[in-house]
Amino acid sequence: MTGWSYAGEPAAGGTSGVTLVEGSSFCLCEATGDIRDGTSQGVFFRDTRIIDRWTLTIDGESVESLALMSDEPWCATFVGRAPPRPGRVESTLLVRRSRFVGQGMREDVRVENLADEPAAVRLMLEVDADFADLFEVKESRVPHRPRPEVSVAADGLRLERHYGGSTPSRGVLVSAPGSVASPVGLLFDLVVPARASWHTTIQALPVLSGLVLEPRFPSDRPLTETVAAQRWRQWRETTPFLTTNDPSLARTLERSRVDLGALRIFDPEQPDVTVVAAGAPWFMTLFGRDSLLTSYMALPVDQSLALGTLKTLARLQGNAVDLPSEEEPGRILHEVRFGAEPALALGGRTVYYGTADATPLFVVLLGELRRWGLARDEVGPLLPHAERALQWVLDYGDRDGDLFVEYQRATDRGLVNQGWKDSWDGVSSADGTIPPTPIALCEVQGYCYAAFLARAHFAWEEGDSAGHRLWSERAGRLKEAFNDTFWLPDKGYFAMALDGNKHPVDSLTSNIGHCLWSGIIDDDKAGQVAERLMSPEMFTGWGVRTLATSMRRYNPMSYHNGSVWPHDSALVASGLMRYGFVTEAQRIASGLLDAADAFAGRLPELFCGFDRSEFSEPVPFPTSCSPQAWAAAAPLHLMRSLLRFDPWVPRGKAWLAPAFPPGFPDFTLQNLPLAGSRLSLTVVDGDVVDLQGVPDDLELVREPRKPSTAMHESDTSG
Repeated sequence: MTGWSYAGEPAAGGTSGVTLVEGSSFCLCEATGDIRDGTSQGVFFRDTRIIDRWTLTIDGESVESLALMSDEPWCATFVGRAPPRPGRVESTLLVRRSRFVGQGMREDVRVENLADEPAAVRLMLEVDADFADLFEVKESRVPHRPRPEVSVAADGLRLERHYGGSTPSRGVLVSAPGSVASPVGLLFDLVVPARASWHTTIQALPVLSGLVLEPRFPSDRPLTETVAAQRWRQWRETTPFLTTNDPSLARTLERSRVDLGALRIFDPEQPDVTVVAAGAPWFMTLFGRDSLLTSYMALPVDQSLALGTLKTLARLQGNAVDLPSEEEPGRILHEVRFGAEPALALGGRTVYYGTADATPLFVVLLGELRRWGLARDEVGPLLPHAERALQWVLDYGDRDGDLFVEYQRATDRGLVNQGWKDSWDGVSSADGTIPPTPIALCEVQGYCYAAFLARAHFAWEEGDSAGHRLWSERAGRLKEAFNDTFWLPDKGYFAMALDGNKHPVDSLTSNIGHCLWSGIIDDDKAGQVAERLMSPEMFTGWGVRTLATSMRRYNPMSYHNGSVWPHDSALVASGLMRYGFVTEAQRIASGLLDAADAFAGRLPELFCGFDRSEFSEPVPFPTSCSPQAWAAAAPLHLMRSLLRFDPWVPRGKAWLAPAFPPGFPDFTLQNLPLAGSRLSLTVVDGDVVDLQGVPDDLELVREPRKPSTAMHESDTSG
């Protein structure tokens, strides 16, 4: 299956599949609205497919699709027509299926008779469920199982699977007024008067341990008053919006705003805590690294995403040593799963911790959130978790005491590679060999450096001079060791990693751009790094390749060895801008925004790494997630980088020095949240000509902020 899209939108790669998503529930179906068994389609709830067949027929015939429309990510209307009535050449029955997804599914079916005589109609909805685990469906390896237990009663058709032991049973109840339930679905025998219509509401509600869950879209309540609609309305009303005469830029940034809103998930036990899922359809769950980096890039839109993500990750922070799940005290998780088959998840647990970068990124995001002006009473309760995360870095991340954080999976159930390039061959040397573990990735050292600095900044704000000095010095030692050990002077770039023998992994990768973003690179080496990143072997014209064309494992159609990932390129652009390589950053930003336009405004998770001179448009990657969280946030981060907007509210300053490429469209950005205020700004000919809403106690500095260095106690310039 390739590139699903929201209803009514073209998907990358030209597929006709449709995704509807609300929280961690989602539906994959055809453009007709039908769900076909034997495919990856279905309705999913808590990582389990609760419906794998949902087909509607009129008098035994399928409904022909006419149109598909959607205003929100969680609902769509499928418009079709039934086959012609007996004796007629053209169809006179219009069928509308309005679907609402969330904790199951509701579907309103309306049959409209456009003829001048009554129509006797047999409408059949065939339903089935295999209760397959999401991983089984995603990887097309659903085993044959006996059909689940089926019961037919006055309240509808109920399908349920019992697992035994402590695993709760999973089921679904499908019901509708006026229907006759049977083991295969719901039957409606009806007569639709001339020039009139008939309608019903079908509910498909999850059943957990025998308990039927409440409908998210009850039929006795207006849809505008449902939780999903209210959340969506609030998101649209409170997040920033951009106006411009350039339709491409407007579409891309609005698409980012909509997709990030759609990818939010809510903890039923803490409904006010919002986190961002990694991507639809297969990653509608909390991921440590993905959710942290997405929240970071989305700070100009909504800081509650970052706060909710941090709170949830803190609640699930590691407390003990557990080899299968790779849990360790202070460690931040890699991903959460809630399927009925936990043995299929990584490590065989519902929470898997095998990642090297989420733990320092937790501290980095917390520091950045405070810089944006989040109140101390919100940040304060999370500081002990940051301390525990840093202790993990020192005690478990750096097991051999060489100052560098390494990873090595604890069992054969874990991920071999535990950085963001986590495919089995995502880390390789220039000659293509796979290095021995443990592996110390270059970007992870940069994240740790930034985390140490964030902790130093917190100490400074608290008046803790000893703590400020301690963490600043740790950052300084790490930076010095990194530049001495990872630098490859004969190649002019940093090693991707150190292997288990402390030998450099000498491939040229985009990872080194993350080191610019974190600020760990010495100024005297940054120029050579920028040159290599922008060389033809790395820069495609659309973005930065994950692996250079000169490397043995280069493959532009691979997942991590030559493709372009928008979030990756956006972080590289941010790092280049940070070190003053403005033209280079502008080239990446322009390329990515052009790519977004080619993808109808929505950047996919990744696309192929072919050069722009070879193909006039970016070539889609077949199984790329779309929408995907950090790809959706990438255009927002590009705009922040081009604005060179860098607030540091605790120090009473905000840097703003736009550096847009020549010819960039004029625009107005409104409702940007900062320190309890809402900013609006207008950019004309690349410069800010109007800025409103800056807090009175915040000094606006109209020049770029210098890259952070390991600060001495007297240095407050950042």
